[in-house]
Amino acid sequence: MSIEVPMTVPDRLRPLVEAVSALRAEDPAAGGRPPLVHLPDPGTSLIFRTSRAGHGDLLVMGPRTRASYHVGKDLPFCLRLRLRPGATRPLLGVPVSEVVDRVIPLGELWGASCAPLVAALRRAGGDHGLVLRHLAAALPARISADGTRRELVQAAVRALRGRTGARREPLPALARHLAVSERHLRGLFADAVGLSPKRYERIERVRKALALGRAGGRWADLATDTGYYDQSHMTAEFRTLMGVTPAAYFQGRLPALQPC
Repeated sequence: MSIEVPMTVPDRLRPLVEAVSALRAEDPAAGGRPPLVHLPDPGTSLIFRTSRAGHGDLLVMGPRTRASYHVGKDLPFCLRLRLRPGATRPLLGVPVSEVVDRVIPLGELWGASCAPLVAALRRAGGDHGLVLRHLAAALPARISADGTRRELVQAAVRALRGRTGARREPLPALARHLAVSERHLRGLFADAVGLSPKRYERIERVRKALALGRAGGRWADLATDTGYYDQSHMTAEFRTLMGVTPAAYFQGRLPALQPC
């Protein structure tokens, strides 16, 4: 499977990007490349990757509502920028709901204005620092100075993340806490995050189960720690989002691999 190596977020990108990582494949087992696993993820990322032939792509990976399992690729360079929820909509220029479960070239959203940036990234080759400097020079210019909406989105996301692992309060209560209507909160999530608040929480919860499950322990304890009603609830949700049960996933018994 692929692993992520965390990197420092450049200062100029901190208002837009919450994490930067280099993606690389683990040492492949004999007989072929390791599988490429895309986990469910409520976030949106920019990814710049190159092929052995020297071709480079700047891609938008939208929120993923279910895991997908693919035949491994030979990508010598792959850099991922995980966008902050409040910055994603203005940066892309379209509602985030339009990129859910999609991976598309950023140029499809920006048009011809994206071409100079992609050309500069390709010339940077495998230099992570230079790629980040080009992105730091180009991305902030796409964001307006009005940060009120961004702050509201980020506050809503923080509230939902903070409730993962605990019994959540009803959505109307969260809306009152943020001083907005429930309808406004739902619309805000669809536009800025791409998901409903309920779906966002489901994905965050299974991601927490994935993180804690790697340490081992009893499934019933894991269900309690991650906010499920019981073990059967966790297993059903895990199977829906991951395609296999928790036991199968952690034993490496994955669904059939698909072309990427």
